[in-house]
Amino acid sequence: MSQNKPQMGERLQKVLANAGVGSRREIEGWISEGRIEVNGETAKLGQRVVGSDRIRIDGRPFSQKRMEAPERRVLVYNKPEGELVTRKDPEGRRTIYHRLPRLQHGRWIPVGRLDLNTSGLLLLTTDGELANRLMHPSRQVEREYAVRVMGQVSEEQLKQLTHGVELEDGPARFEEIVESGGEGINRWFHVVIMEGRQREVRRLWEAIGVQVSRLKRVRYGSVILESALKVGRWRALTHTEVNQLLEISGLPPEKRQPPARAKHYRSDRQQAPRKQGRGPKASGSSANNPWRRSRNPR
Repeated sequence: MSQNKPQMGERLQKVLANAGVGSRREIEGWISEGRIEVNGETAKLGQRVVGSDRIRIDGRPFSQKRMEAPERRVLVYNKPEGELVTRKDPEGRRTIYHRLPRLQHGRWIPVGRLDLNTSGLLLLTTDGELANRLMHPSRQVEREYAVRVMGQVSEEQLKQLTHGVELEDGPARFEEIVESGGEGINRWFHVVIMEGRQREVRRLWEAIGVQVSRLKRVRYGSVILESALKVGRWRALTHTEVNQLLEISGLPPEKRQPPARAKHYRSDRQQAPRKQGRGPKASGSSANNPWRRSRNPR
């Protein structure tokens, strides 16, 4: 962008996020890494662009036609353990994208991350602004997890987790902890956090000397993982579900219901889903969350 028009246009990260290239946070990272150019020069954070500016991402031109936001789509995916939430892995490990439907315009943007050994609910959308708002700590969107830990956990330790512990990137705590039974040395809990720092749930338990042996996300905001959605499968959110996410994100609702689509999808590239091991089952209704009241997730 020319230096003599700093107040014109939109911020680069907003333009690319609205076009479905990625979330704002993701794009800001690309800018910091020098992966984006504007008019032949390395882009800067906060830089503004207009339609005549030439944008390149990793050396590839970004078409001006993509300045217009793609159709908003939102999926919920039941991620298995052993898959990465990344587009490409230098080690050639499996990623979530081989199972997702292809898009003619835009790209799937994950709402937060699940690490390699974490399974469960993952939201993906073509709307970068929606993804950014759902992830931003200021929106206070709840993330709920089923956690299996090894060994007994005392009342004092549970209080410590809700009152807060100091992690290497600052203080953190669970908003809620519900004990959910277990057998032998394995104990299940349901925990709620309001932000999505890297490995935050695992690190909180580790901070009090407790080892997590299994971790599964079961809810993100108003969307709950249903038992009908098998591991490795995905489905499109309904019009009502999308509007619920827009509401908690502070975005205007969709006024017209889009054409009806089949509720459950399976990509031709998808492999047979893995069998679920013993552990938490997903709930079946987003209107009434039984996870909080469950005392035995098995």
